[in-house]
Amino acid sequence: MKDLVAQLAEVSLNLPTYTMDIEKGDQGRYFVFDPIRKKKLLLTPEEWVRQHITHYLVEHMNYPGSLIALEKGLKYNALQKRFDILVLDRSGASFFLIECKAPEVKLSQKTVEQVCVYNNKFNAPYICISNGRMHYCLKKDLKTGRYSQINHFPKFDENPAI
Repeated sequence: MKDLVAQLAEVSLNLPTYTMDIEKGDQGRYFVFDPIRKKKLLLTPEEWVRQHITHYLVEHMNYPGSLIALEKGLKYNALQKRFDILVLDRSGASFFLIECKAPEVKLSQKTVEQVCVYNNKFNAPYICISNGRMHYCLKKDLKTGRYSQINHFPKFDENPAI
């Protein structure tokens, strides 16, 4: 049976590849160094996707790594939740909220609803759901609160009010 790293390496993501800093720890588990959080994390299929997306945003789309928050807690209706990726704009306001799923997880209306619920707290003008293979990005009309699908990750310096 193949180990996790070999399995993940065979998964074709719709993102540029890059070499992650991965090491095998005790009990045969793998850990990946996260350059945003500057620490080693347990490597899971969802983390594999999250690392590829943050790498793409920073290295290919020129998002400032210092404005990206990963896996932080939020409270929603007294429930403790965790968002995957939140990008802030240069003023510190929420800009882009991304929910990551493992590559084998099918993206659904339920996944969209999950990120929309989280965005009630942040009011980011852009949201996205991704399993690394498929990415669904939405732009929020800040006047009406309605979302419309866009076919790309937003450019970091886009002004959503325009």
